[in-house]
Amino acid sequence: MKQEWKTPLRIGAVLFGLYLAVHYWRNLSALAALALGASFPLMLGAVIAYAVNILMSMYERWYFPNSKSQAVLRSRRPVCLLLAYASLIALVALIVGMILPELIQSVSLLIQELTPILQQLSVKLNENLGPNQLAALSGLFSADGTVNWQELAVKVVNFLLAGLGGVMGSLMSLISATISTAFTAIVSVIFSIYLLMGKETLSRQCALVLKTYLKPGWYSRLLYFLETLHNCFRRFVVGQCTEAIILGLLCMGGMMLFRFPYASMVGTLIGFTALIPVAGAYIGAGVGAFMIFTVSPIKALLFLVFISVLQQLEGNLIYPKVVGSSIGLPGIWVLAAVTIGGGVLGVGGMLLAVPLAATLYQILRDDVARRNSDVIQHKEVPQ
Repeated sequence: MKQEWKTPLRIGAVLFGLYLAVHYWRNLSALAALALGASFPLMLGAVIAYAVNILMSMYERWYFPNSKSQAVLRSRRPVCLLLAYASLIALVALIVGMILPELIQSVSLLIQELTPILQQLSVKLNENLGPNQLAALSGLFSADGTVNWQELAVKVVNFLLAGLGGVMGSLMSLISATISTAFTAIVSVIFSIYLLMGKETLSRQCALVLKTYLKPGWYSRLLYFLETLHNCFRRFVVGQCTEAIILGLLCMGGMMLFRFPYASMVGTLIGFTALIPVAGAYIGAGVGAFMIFTVSPIKALLFLVFISVLQQLEGNLIYPKVVGSSIGLPGIWVLAAVTIGGGVLGVGGMLLAVPLAATLYQILRDDVARRNSDVIQHKEVPQ
């Protein structure tokens, strides 16, 4: 009798929950958005920890792997964690140091080239328009050349108020955004350090909770899915970094071959932005084309043609081969995953689509192989 009452109660609870979700959907979605916004630093910290863990694990394998000393064992995690963060900071500093000075020099060169053009334009306007016409356009002088003091005072006051209000508003917005970004970055890094320092303890606690509240079959399936997802994401990150290095070197070599300026800097920039799948190189190409344009507009146009051809080769041949082989996903499905993920979620979809597709592909392949082996074994059993 007790078991007979459980099923209707569960169905009623599910239906009531669905009713509440539909009826209060707007409030629930607003509450979910607020919760996601508040927890964003923690989610970002988890992402940082996952990426840093790949480098930290590599250092841990190199840090006196055969030593039995307690001092070495106790110092392995903090030392390797510090080395991982120091390596990433040094890499970012190196890239910024290579790109920023050249970019500033290009902007300065462009300003120097534009200054004589603007001066010539001003001279042409003064030659073609008389003083009375210029004054009438401004509205500050009457036709006979006398000053309209009232109009001048109104325009000066409005200009000062508008300029002061705009400057103060922009300054406050900039300060608020800077403080918010700095707070998010600090909290995320601190949270990632806590996760990395206690990742074994956290893993055991999560496994204990899941094993307690899930049935053994569900627990084993979930564990298999998470392990497959982790392996695909880890191999994807390694393959993506490898592909970015290859693309940056190819771009640098091609620019040196065709004698384009800023070859090393643009190659580094394109390799860095190529961490964004398929479309990332175009972002770096835009900055590179601008910098080459300050030297030669013709070379900038030729560079865009060169980078378009290189990007087509990279997106259709190199990327599916390198990243696809690293995660065990055929190149055609890598290309399909990037296309669909980018169309649905943009850049974030490109980053998530490939490892998710590789996970589903691996699970489906294992399930098909298991089912076919069961069928073959069933046929081989004598009747």
